Amino acid sequence: MTCPFAKTERSTPNRAPKRVTFERQPVYAVIDAAPICHVGFSLPNGQPFVIPTIHARSGDTLYFHGSTQSRLLQAIASGNPICCTFTFLDGIVAARSAMHHSMNYRSVVAFGSGHLLSDEAERWEAFRLTVEKLIPGRWENCRQPNEAESKATAIAALRIEEATLKVRSGPPNDVASDLNGPYWAGVVPTQSGYSAPIPDGQMPPDTSTPPHIEQLLKNAAT
Repeated sequence: MTCPFAKTERSTPNRAPKRVTFERQPVYAVIDAAPICHVGFSLPNGQPFVIPTIHARSGDTLYFHGSTQSRLLQAIASGNPICCTFTFLDGIVAARSAMHHSMNYRSVVAFGSGHLLSDEAERWEAFRLTVEKLIPGRWENCRQPNEAESKATAIAALRIEEATLKVRSGPPNDVASDLNGPYWAGVVPTQSGYSAPIPDGQMPPDTSTPPHIEQLLKNAAT
C-alpha cells in the first residue's frame, strides 16, 4: 500500500482540516486530470513569480518543458524550493447570506525541488509523456522532435516531496437563522470540455479526424 505524503508545517492547511487528504492516489488523480498547473518560485533577488504551464507526471516526478532560456526551468534547475498548484472549479455555492458564498473545488498544492534532465532517454520519455498528457495517442500520430528542436528545449524534472489535496463539495453552509429566509440557495455546477475539432486550414479538405482525437472526445463525454 502506497504511503501518504508527510504532514508538515508547510503542507498542512490552517483551515478546514476535514477537507484535506495527504493520500497519494487522490492527489495524483487531480494532478493527472488538470490541463495546466501554476508553478511558483522566487528569483535570487527575491522577486516572486507564478507561471502557468503544461506538465506531465510519472510516479512522484513532474516534468516541465520549454525554451532553454525559460525563467521557470532555470528556477527549477537551481534546486531551490518550488510550489505547484492544480485546481478544478466544480461549482459556485450560492448561500442565503453573502458571508457564506463559496465554491466547490478540488485543489492540490505540491512542494518539491528539481533539476534539468541531461540523459537523452529520460528526456525523450519526458517529451513523450508531455505530448501524451495533452492528447493520449498523439505521440505516435505526429512528427517527433528532431535534433535541433531537442537541443532548443530544456526539460526539468521536479520530485514531489510534499503534497496536499483539499476538496470542498456539497451545499451552502448557512447559519440556522437564515434557513427560513426568502433567498434562493444552492450550487451552480461548472464544467469544462471539448468541442468539435477545427482542422488546420492548410489540411486537405477530405482529411478525416484521426481515431485518437475521436477517442479523446468520446472519453470526455462519458
